[in-house]
Amino acid sequence: MSVKIRLTRVGTRKKPYYRIVVMDSRRQRDGAYLENLGVYHPLNSDDRQVEVKEDRIREWLSKGARPSHTVKVLLNKQGIQIK
Repeated sequence: MSVKIRLTRVGTRKKPYYRIVVMDSRRQRDGAYLENLGVYHPLNSDDRQVEVKEDRIREWLSKGARPSHTVKVLLNKQGIQIK
């Protein structure tokens, strides 16, 4: 099973926010996930856009989970370096 760290959309029309989740790569975007690792609010100001559980993210990365491109960019902005 290939595991990815990616975004799943939550919220209403024109007021989106996203959860950063760990899920099987074969699942649909808003399908069932293994664990919720944080949230991303694109409409908030820059200092409160991303809230993450850094220790859980590092644990999933050590287990082999691959972040999506968007999640990788968000985590790099938070200071979590991903190779």
